[in-house]
Parts: sequence; structure tokens; C-alpha cells
Amino acid sequence: MPLSNFLRPRTARQDAGQRGEDAACDYLRQRGLALVERNFRCKGGEIDLVMQEGDVLVFVEVRLRADRSHGGAAASVTPAKQRKLILAAQHYLQRYRMPPACRFDVIAIDGNETAWIRDAIVT
Repeated sequence: MPLSNFLRPRTARQDAGQRGEDAACDYLRQRGLALVERNFRCKGGEIDLVMQEGDVLVFVEVRLRADRSHGGAAASVTPAKQRKLILAAQHYLQRYRMPPACRFDVIAIDGNETAWIRDAIVT
């Protein structure tokens, strides 16, 4: 990571996003999933959380909104965002000789409400 990233203060939005990812990770762990990796980044995109549920690798996109006044958190996972998630997952899966079964889930946090949308993106 470049030194300039350490010198730049985090924005309130970045802090809120981090808290949302922390809450989503805790939420999924309480439901039996295990954390594999956080914030996987590649040239094509980023995956917020990579979790394991049994034999299935779960790529999780975390979306956080103060309320649903503009469509809500789940609605913010646009087709363009979905393409970036799929591309990042393809890069992630290159580390496996035999890739495991996988799926894409969304954790949508609207204010104090959390929704877990399994199989949110069908490839």
C-alpha cells in the first residue's frame, strides 16, 4: 500500500463503510459462516467479505444506507457493480486448482435493519 494512503485521513464515509462491514461480518459469523478474507482487491474490483458456509465460498457485498429514501441499500447493487463483483470473484478463484462452489450474497443495512440476500447475483 502506498505511503500516501497512511498519511491521508479517513473520511466519515470510509469510517461508516468499515463499521458496516464489521457489522455484516459479525452478523454472518453469528449465523455460522466463517471469515476467509476481507477487502479482496484486484484490478477489476473489490469483494468486501469472502466467507465460508460449509463447502460453499460466499462472496459478500456490503451496502449501507441511512434509510430507504433513495431506494435502499440493496437497490444500490447496480448491474455495473455486479459485473465488477463477478470479475473480482473470477480473479479470486484463480488461486484454486479446483474452484469450490460459490455464490454472491448481499448484506443490505438500511438504518438499523439488516437484510441478508442470498444468491443476490446469479451468474
